Amino acid sequence: MTTDEGEQYGAEEDPYALVLRPAWAPVFLRLANGRRIRMPVRRWHEPPTADDETVLERCVGPVLDVGCGPGRLCRELLSRGVFALGVDIAPRAVALTCAQGGLALCRSVFDRLPAERAWQTILLIDGNIGIGGDPYGLLRRCGELLAPTGHLVIEAEPEDVEECSAVRYEGPHGRCGPPFPWARLGLRAVHGVAADLAFNVTDQWTSGHRRFATLMHARIGI
Repeated sequence: MTTDEGEQYGAEEDPYALVLRPAWAPVFLRLANGRRIRMPVRRWHEPPTADDETVLERCVGPVLDVGCGPGRLCRELLSRGVFALGVDIAPRAVALTCAQGGLALCRSVFDRLPAERAWQTILLIDGNIGIGGDPYGLLRRCGELLAPTGHLVIEAEPEDVEECSAVRYEGPHGRCGPPFPWARLGLRAVHGVAADLAFNVTDQWTSGHRRFATLMHARIGI
């Protein structure tokens, strides 16, 4: 992908093109209600932060990083000797991950994946509980991938919110990529979805302005 403006804004109708380009211009998430949220794109392309470290220290291999983006977390885990595989539907994200020493597959979490029911840790970080705009469907699928004694590590929104809608990424001059379904859940909403799907919230914490929780199958995480 080049930095030409025409390609930046989805010449291939890639909804994630803006957050995967090499430039550092601001990128926003435009919600259905018109609100615009600035996305921490630089963080996604740089080494893990102190906040990320609170996630990494809870990872037990093998780890599946769902929606891995440029792969900062799965690459860091591999460097520490913890097997980690990223999955992302964006070819550019997978290429970036692999080019920098990570392992990643270009496919949806809802596709057939390796080692189903054997992953000890599944990551849904950077708001990836929102993937597909259906938190129930996503967590149900992650439960199918998770080992009986495994756990999910989820990053929730810092605000108390529960919404599902079509959103767009937007560049600094108001140019938007194509819409995609997304969900935004605060910790209260994560607790509700978890309970409905027979997951226990076994831990939750705040680091900086970010909020996280770990979930386990209810029959295990008592």
